[in-house]
Amino acid sequence: MLFNSAIFLFLFLPVVVVIYKSLLAYKYDHLGKIFILISSLFFYSYWKIEFLPLLLASILINYLTGYLIQSGSFNRSIYALVVGIGFNLSLLGYFKYKVFILSIFAPTTDGTYAVPELVLPLAISFFTFQQIAYLVDCYKGSAKEYSLLNYAVFVSFFPQLIAGPIVHHGQMMPQFAKLNSESSNVKLALFVQGIFIFSIGLFKKVCIADTFAVFADVGFELVELGQMDAWVTSLSYSMQLYYDFSGYSDMAVGAALMFGLKLPINFDSPYKATSIREFWRRWHITLSNWLRDYVFIPMGGSRNGLVRTCFCLILTFLVGGIWHGAGWTFIIWGSLHGFAVVIHRFWMLAGIKLPAIIGWFLTFNFVNVAWIIFRAEDVESALRIASQMFKFDFQPLSGTYLYKVMSTADSPIFAAISTPMGGMIAVIFPIAIVVTALLKNTYELSGYKLSMVQINHLKVALAATAASAAIIKILSGTPSAFLYFNF
Repeated sequence: MLFNSAIFLFLFLPVVVVIYKSLLAYKYDHLGKIFILISSLFFYSYWKIEFLPLLLASILINYLTGYLIQSGSFNRSIYALVVGIGFNLSLLGYFKYKVFILSIFAPTTDGTYAVPELVLPLAISFFTFQQIAYLVDCYKGSAKEYSLLNYAVFVSFFPQLIAGPIVHHGQMMPQFAKLNSESSNVKLALFVQGIFIFSIGLFKKVCIADTFAVFADVGFELVELGQMDAWVTSLSYSMQLYYDFSGYSDMAVGAALMFGLKLPINFDSPYKATSIREFWRRWHITLSNWLRDYVFIPMGGSRNGLVRTCFCLILTFLVGGIWHGAGWTFIIWGSLHGFAVVIHRFWMLAGIKLPAIIGWFLTFNFVNVAWIIFRAEDVESALRIASQMFKFDFQPLSGTYLYKVMSTADSPIFAAISTPMGGMIAVIFPIAIVVTALLKNTYELSGYKLSMVQINHLKVALAATAASAAIIKILSGTPSAFLYFNF
């Protein structure tokens, strides 16, 4: 079930919110958690019910493992922790990386072995990392949970289940415990704030990301691209991914707020970053924090000299690349970012400071070019597009590219265009870049970053307008999946 589908917007979300709020109003807190759990499992099963037992088994095994870690002796706790992490990584490895690993060795079998096809269970990367963090936190003594119901709700809570943020036990369960202690004014304010953030996220996904997707998809499908075609393709994907992930993050946060719960911010204007290090403090924040806390620091972090620190950084980003997908493109993409962070570290140690505008320009363009290999089907396709971008023979947008865009677009935005597409492109890209680099983001507008509810009539009108525009587009076509559902 997609956040941007009619069944979610008009049936599932309002019904679940109303019933859950009613149960809390009558002090049925326990029933409320049971209802949230059932609703979340239904939400997950709606995509493919065959994988529901996998999710349930993962929850049960990790819960029991966490219990053993907390109740056992020191040696027993370490053993349980290692087994628990091994179970989660094995689960992830089998479903996500088995086909890739076998495909590497398949050429050595002279065609006598066929690589099997596996369907990737939805959200497996997210709920496995979330539960690994829980087990480690149990070992450190910072997470304690003796209720299977609470733990199951923590893992499966539907706003964050599918594509994050990756939450910690200590961030969520205390909030469930105090929901009924908040005043009615606070509950109403959080609910309105949730609708505002959700509506802006819906608009980002449906009206902006899906529009840029047309340009990006055409460019990555075409074999022959001119220089301007290649630049429009790369920038389109950069904008599509930005607004798609930003939109999902807003909708997850907004949906949780409707239940009175605050999720951690996962996306904080990353295209405002003036360095690659700052970019990763703004993009997929909870994944960056997870990699820092459970990969980089355990390997030694920055405690063992510069050479060891650089090695740990590159390896951490390599893990981040592999987390996103099984393929050489993701391995190279993660490695590129790892080396970029290392170069930035040397740059800082040298005491060199660039003007902010130059730092932003270099960072944005590096990220934009790196996204090409992230999106491409294979390394060859990525090199083909990147090489066209940096040819020294300027070529305007080709007729083939424009015709393909016009013929494949099902958006009313494209249907209304009677002037050459080049004119539209010349306008929308500068606007999109200015918006991402200069304007306030959704959390700054709503006061979410300051833990304050700042909703006024203008913002309510803005949310209503954004939601109306998105809903009109949803009703006129088939909703598209969020990009991070693939990971």
